[in-house]
Amino acid sequence: MTVRAFSIPRTTVVAITALVILTPLSLIFWQSFLNAPFFNSAKQLGFDAYRFIFDDPDFWNAFLNSVVIAAGMVLIALPLGAALAFLLTRTDLPGQRIIEVLVLVPVFISPMVLAFGYVVAMGPVGFYSLWAKAIVGEVPWDVYSLTSIAVIAGLTHVPHVYLYSSAALKSLGSDVEEAARVVGANPLRVALNVSLPMTAPALFYAAVLVFFLGFELFGLPLVLGDPEGHLVLSTYLYKLTNKLGTPSYHLMAAVAICIVAITFPLVLLQRKLLQGARKYATIKGKAGRMKELPLGKWTWVAVALLSFYLFVTVIVPVSGITLRAFVTNWGFGVNLFEVFTLDSFRAVFDERTHVRAIYNTILIGTVGGALTVACYTAIGFATHRRDDGWSRFVDYLVLVPRAIPGLLAGLAFLWVFLFFPPLTPLRTTIFSMWIAYTVVWLAYGMRLISSSLMQVAPELEEAARSVGASRGTISRSITLPLIRPGLIGSWLLVFMIFEREYSTGVYLLAPGTEVIGAQLVSLWQGGAIDIVAALSLINILLVGIGLAIALRMGVKLRD
Repeated sequence: MTVRAFSIPRTTVVAITALVILTPLSLIFWQSFLNAPFFNSAKQLGFDAYRFIFDDPDFWNAFLNSVVIAAGMVLIALPLGAALAFLLTRTDLPGQRIIEVLVLVPVFISPMVLAFGYVVAMGPVGFYSLWAKAIVGEVPWDVYSLTSIAVIAGLTHVPHVYLYSSAALKSLGSDVEEAARVVGANPLRVALNVSLPMTAPALFYAAVLVFFLGFELFGLPLVLGDPEGHLVLSTYLYKLTNKLGTPSYHLMAAVAICIVAITFPLVLLQRKLLQGARKYATIKGKAGRMKELPLGKWTWVAVALLSFYLFVTVIVPVSGITLRAFVTNWGFGVNLFEVFTLDSFRAVFDERTHVRAIYNTILIGTVGGALTVACYTAIGFATHRRDDGWSRFVDYLVLVPRAIPGLLAGLAFLWVFLFFPPLTPLRTTIFSMWIAYTVVWLAYGMRLISSSLMQVAPELEEAARSVGASRGTISRSITLPLIRPGLIGSWLLVFMIFEREYSTGVYLLAPGTEVIGAQLVSLWQGGAIDIVAALSLINILLVGIGLAIALRMGVKLRD
């Protein structure tokens, strides 16, 4: 029996990973069982925090709203995402490559930015609302209703369904589809009766994912739900301090644990479903060649579906933000040319806080993104081609942050920096944002790194091992150079994610740690609409630059 040598580098990587993941979560768990904030000398163990929130009607109203919105998201995103996946992977629809990029745009735009875009575009005095009123005599929608929140959230989460459904469809052969066409089935019947049922496991996984993401929503319900008092669990937590007028960390922790109790089982279910979906796709992938189905007269129906989706999810919010950023005011009868201005951008660049937010956002996306990929790579190497207890432990460990919404993760890291005096000086540095971002997106980042590592044929590593090379030498001299293109692609994707992130930084926002996302939440709450519009457009441009570079370098956005 071979005894594996103790590896200090691997043990160090696993220990640090466990420390940065479990410490914040443990602090939340401990705080939830105190009857006062942890820094209060009079604190005592008890269930007072849970009693308070369970007796609070607002908590149950927020919980019900979260369930309704999450269910609505599934009902909207699942059929639309599956339909788009079928059109772009199984048919001869023209312009598929550019359409796919446009379909994925909502993934890379901050939900906070999208929410603001819908307000200025389709709110009571929004650009599209006033144009609609001039045509039909009234505004035919209410963007602040619970239904509208669910519809908008569902439409903006269509890409999540599309990604998994299209991946499953691409692994299928087209023999059965061709047989269906031979007997006279049109493209719609082929999609409903043949193609999509064969990807049922992937669709079920996507449905669970979207339902889970419904409990993470913060920006959309904050911006669209606040005017009418529609609370969800994340906004209920955010507003607890305002509700009581004093810091209520113990109550916030109790709400956080309730959210984790809902989301973590869903994360584990996702893992199980994803494994089943991959197995299902692999079996079906043994089928023969894939031949595109001709749409024929159904082309116009497909174009109409795509146009509707792109108009509502991309054109409406982005055009709304763009117009609002360049006008002093807007209302009925206002001429756009008469109110054109650059004052909003001047106000941004005249304020040091806003300039620092832009600088920090770029810094955390470029330098921070590179460091994050380096950390993810180290974790990936610690478990690469190993099947032991430590690898399985890390495999489940990286799932933990996935169950913690960014807002809660930022709150947890705030407490870490407050609770541990040696770390307190880092509280007002960009490091606090970076470590929180890195942990929150750990599961996604590890998927990117793992996909790159698995592309390296094991024979290359085994050949080096047969001539006496150590695991460290193999990793440094063979595996790492071979996955360098994948690491660059991962860095670009992490850059775009970090540029759009907003909720993680809400509680970590302080002089010196400003980033655009968290700054937008603060400015929105303060009513600085002009500044929000200008910063939102700058944020979209930064993400757009990253997206353009990634596409130019051939990065696959579906990884």
